[in-house]
Amino acid sequence: MEIEKIFKEAQDFLPINGTDYIEMYVGNAQQAAYFYRSAFGFQLKAYSGLETGNKTTVSYVLEQDKIRLVLTSSLVKDGPVNTFVNAHGDGVKVVALWVDNATKAWEETTSRGAESYLEPKTVSDENGSVVFSGIHTYGETVHIFVERSAYKGVFLPGFKAISDGFKTEPIGLKYVDHIVGNVKLGEMNKWCQFYEKVMGFTQLVSFDDKDISTEYSALMSKVMSNGNGRIKFPINEPAHGKRKSQIEEYIEFYNDAGVQHIAVATDDIIHTVSELRRRGVQFLNVPAVYYDTVTERVGEIDEDMKRLKELNILIDRDEEGYLLQIFTKPLVTRPTLFFEIIQRKGAQSFGKGNFKALFEAIEREQELRGTL
Repeated sequence: MEIEKIFKEAQDFLPINGTDYIEMYVGNAQQAAYFYRSAFGFQLKAYSGLETGNKTTVSYVLEQDKIRLVLTSSLVKDGPVNTFVNAHGDGVKVVALWVDNATKAWEETTSRGAESYLEPKTVSDENGSVVFSGIHTYGETVHIFVERSAYKGVFLPGFKAISDGFKTEPIGLKYVDHIVGNVKLGEMNKWCQFYEKVMGFTQLVSFDDKDISTEYSALMSKVMSNGNGRIKFPINEPAHGKRKSQIEEYIEFYNDAGVQHIAVATDDIIHTVSELRRRGVQFLNVPAVYYDTVTERVGEIDEDMKRLKELNILIDRDEEGYLLQIFTKPLVTRPTLFFEIIQRKGAQSFGKGNFKALFEAIEREQELRGTL
């Protein structure tokens, strides 16, 4: 598949078509699937478990437009899924990338220093075959390369189509915009270099502790992207502050580096967030005074500012246009993984003008948890 390269600095020796799926290891996949279906409007598409001959894990595959979540739990006392959940709580294990050639993707990355997670293998059923390979990245997070051009099934071999009669309305989520990783102090540059040297990405933007800080805490971040811009991985590390930053809190409870949040795109953030709030999803709140000066900062926008204020949606502008964004509170038991809802109206940035308000909102939550 030929996709236009928009970031010329990217070496792009590893062509990636997009995010194939995100797999979360969770304590109870059945209940987690119900949550993401009823709250976020995902549709149940496929299943693997005892009924499909899988004696060790159970997985539910959920879809909404181009977003695919896989929720996996263990069926046995020990094993890698339970080991992961015991250490980290519910969290992202796999960020799977859709490629044309999984064998070549593995060869390109491991030859440049990546640690192999899965050597290339072909798995088949009556619907065709899929080639997989994989590498380790920060913490216990892995990238699986998925080559699926010869497969016509519902998801992957070993999964069957499933419907239980429970239907929810999608809320307008379109695709994965970016996936953010938190790493330990001093490791941001190491992992940015990994994505540059091992995967051919380029750095889009960098934020230091002057950009992302409050009176009490700070972080630093760099955004890595592949050449076509379909895969963007911001990498965060803590910066020195008077108190514990959100990154330090994450690492304390997650017990390692890992995926902090998944940003999902919508074309109508007012509708999407209205539905999420109606369905009980909780968001970080910024003070009402944020909206007193936001028009001076971002200029005219198409959306109704009153509705944005009611929903607590943030706005920022760059040279290409503007964006609207909002962040959920943690969606899992530990104060770790959350979602961002984002609508881009031309902007290619990440909401730098909102960092201070967002950081202060996170600190208010940390204070309630007693972890600031």
